[in-house]
Amino acid sequence: MKVEIWSDIMCPFCYIGKRKFETALDQFAGRADVEVSWRSFQLDPELQAPADTNVYQYLADRKGQTLAWSQEAHAHVTEAARVVGLDYRYDKAVVANSFDAHRLIHLAKTKGLDDEAEERIFRAYFTEGCDIADHATLTRLGQEIGLPAADIQSVLASDQFAADVKEDCQMAARIGARGVPFFVFDRKFGVSGAQEPQAFLEVLQKSHTEWKTGQLDANKAPMEGAFCSPDGEGC
Repeated sequence: MKVEIWSDIMCPFCYIGKRKFETALDQFAGRADVEVSWRSFQLDPELQAPADTNVYQYLADRKGQTLAWSQEAHAHVTEAARVVGLDYRYDKAVVANSFDAHRLIHLAKTKGLDDEAEERIFRAYFTEGCDIADHATLTRLGQEIGLPAADIQSVLASDQFAADVKEDCQMAARIGARGVPFFVFDRKFGVSGAQEPQAFLEVLQKSHTEWKTGQLDANKAPMEGAFCSPDGEGC
């Protein structure tokens, strides 16, 4: 049973949602039947920011809010991340376009390493203050999860996987994903946002039963939690 997750590296709720989903997956008796596949989504595909762009000012400008409002909003998200064991360091964060990072994740997917790539790049952005648009940084991160440097550099020096990233984003629009994270279970049930582990566990159980028996649950309804959207809603 495939679980597809649309995500952007710059989305704080995507990393939080990853942790909560992993908690549910660890508790799920049918875990061996589950294949997780990561898909690309860009909250700000046109982003072009100087290396010294302040993440607090970036969000304030994007949402038309004050710097104080942005700092408070980031503090709330940082606390939500801490609850699930993540250390968000927005004082170090580098605002950068995520397109090439997504291309690296697609390369990793060809080796069955897309989950490892997501995890490593999330940590690099949210905790380590890395520039996820910098090719040298992406090469180092890719090598750390087992990708050959030559393969990474070849991808980054070309437009390889660019069409895959764009197709993922277009697919998200077709299936009605207003933001990320967005989880699709067996192409039958969509869950938006960083749900609590128990909610994910319930969806896993229902979807797995349908997958094994072929019997659809007519009473299932979509669920929505904290998420980020391209228009700035949520974060």
